[in-house]
This record gives sequence, structure tokens and C-alpha cells, in this order.
Amino acid sequence: MIRDEDFIKNINVPGPTKEEIRCIVMCKSEVSCDDIVVDIGCGTGGLTVEFAKRAKMVYAIDQNSLAIETTVENIKRHGVAGNVVVKEGDGLYLLKKLENFDILMIGGSGGKLQHILEKGYKKLNVGGRILVTSILLETCLEAVKTIEMLGMTPDVVNVSISKGKLTERGTMMLANNPVTIVSAHKS
Repeated sequence: MIRDEDFIKNINVPGPTKEEIRCIVMCKSEVSCDDIVVDIGCGTGGLTVEFAKRAKMVYAIDQNSLAIETTVENIKRHGVAGNVVVKEGDGLYLLKKLENFDILMIGGSGGKLQHILEKGYKKLNVGGRILVTSILLETCLEAVKTIEMLGMTPDVVNVSISKGKLTERGTMMLANNPVTIVSAHKS
């Protein structure tokens, strides 16, 4: 796993996804060197880069031009440009133009989560995986309901990470935002 401090950040773009969350997402995704991954709402590219180190191909999509710029910088920094295609625009629209794939990662949906999941499910190969990361309870609930409606069984994990900061008297634990990871496999 790449350390958080090794990513280029942009104060106007969320991310990168924290290292511990990236570890869990990689584990839940069961990503392999044969997989094609679509990362919608790629932000600064933390998950895009991690997937690119393991997968055959990654499509990184975001509608925020600053996110796209930062993702491209991180792709270059970590030497994975050879198997990443970066696309700026609406995730739902761009998803329609892609061929079938093995993993759908959604980190941001622009309010179109249900539609992205429905369209993504149709393009997901049998045995494919869907993952949604959320900081909002409503996003988690929408992901769970939509995944169930699509006939899959959602796995829901809520992760709370605290990092130690050394102080004069000892180690103070500082909490990061909890993140919920919803994942499912297509039969």
C-alpha cells in the first residue's frame, strides 16, 4: 500500500482515500491482474493508483477537472500511466460508453448512485464486484437498497480509523471520518 503522504493532494478535491480504507477496499474487491476496473468519482486518484498496481486496466472518471488533474499527477508519480485511462465527465454518461468490466468502484456519484449502479450492473461481468465507499449514511442506504434490488447480497462494513499523534505526555488518538464500504458480487 502507498502511504497517504506519498500522494499529491489538492485542498479543493476530497482524498486521497486513507491508506487503511484503501487496504480494505483492495481486499474486498479481490482485484487481480486480469481485471478491468471502473473508478467513478476517482477524486485525487488514491484508489485508481492502488487498482492500477494490481489490475489489467483502470478507467478513472470524475466530473471535477481539479480531481482529474490531481489524479493524472498521482498516476504519473506512481508510475501506473500505462494501464489507466482518465476521463473527465459525468460518470453515468461515460459508463454507458465503456465495454464490460470486472470491478465497479464508486467513490462519488454526483447524486446519481442508483442509476450508476443499475447501468454498472448491466456492464459488470459475471463474478464481477461492486464497491461503494461513503461517508454519508444516506449514500450507504441507497447503495444497499439498490444492490438488493439488483438481486445481489450487499456486504456492509463501517470503518473507524484513529491515528496516534505523539504528545508530551503520550500518544493521543485522532479519529478520521468513519467510512462505510458496501460491496457485492454478481453471480
